Amino acid sequence: MSDLRLTVLGSATPYPSADNPCSGYLVTSGDTRIWMDAGTGTLGPLQRHTRLDELDAIWISHLHADHSADLLTAYYGLLYADLTLRAPIPLYGPPGIADRLAGFLTNGPTRSPIESAFAVTELSDGHSAAVGSVRLTSRAVEHGLPAFAVRMESGGSLVYSGDTAPCAALTELADGCDVLLCEADGADPAHHTPEQAGASAAGAGRLIVTHVGPGITPAEAVARAGTRYEGPVEYAEPGATYAIL
Repeated sequence: MSDLRLTVLGSATPYPSADNPCSGYLVTSGDTRIWMDAGTGTLGPLQRHTRLDELDAIWISHLHADHSADLLTAYYGLLYADLTLRAPIPLYGPPGIADRLAGFLTNGPTRSPIESAFAVTELSDGHSAAVGSVRLTSRAVEHGLPAFAVRMESGGSLVYSGDTAPCAALTELADGCDVLLCEADGADPAHHTPEQAGASAAGAGRLIVTHVGPGITPAEAVARAGTRYEGPVEYAEPGATYAIL
């Protein structure tokens, strides 16, 4: 049995609700801890499970605020608060992520020391890395700006779509995986509808819909995804933890 687990820190879009932060997840396997997307409000619930300075890596799908904004407050926590950072935390993200953070955090003539908090690796299509016991494979997807999906494997296999229109890269990445965590915003062509999330899960053992747009309820998203997918469908309930295999 795999001990790969997914904890939902938040799944709201495009801004947090009173009881649901934006997109953010904690992926664990044994002692390995990965913060996957750092959307608005997710840093708080992350600390129910791990300290920031205990993370093995952070992986960011794209630079929209509802997937990355809490990196800004994480930076302050890592460098200027009560944490002991032994080394910068590996941060995997789209090209330009370090300069984007520095552009917001720098308040004078000297650039904020982003690299003192984060050891930045820019993602590219097909990028592969090992974080503790977890193997990460990232693929470029279609969201109108640099954006990535990821497959995380440690016995079991979890694929996360990030935000994207249906595309071959996501279908290939999800083929044969145990769980596909797929957004179902459906707000524009750069996102999945619930039905499209179901279709993208054709090769997956299980589908969890997340990032459900404000125009529909989670129950409606699950039902609609189920019209295109024959396997089990669940909603990424904030605070829930899912065993991947």
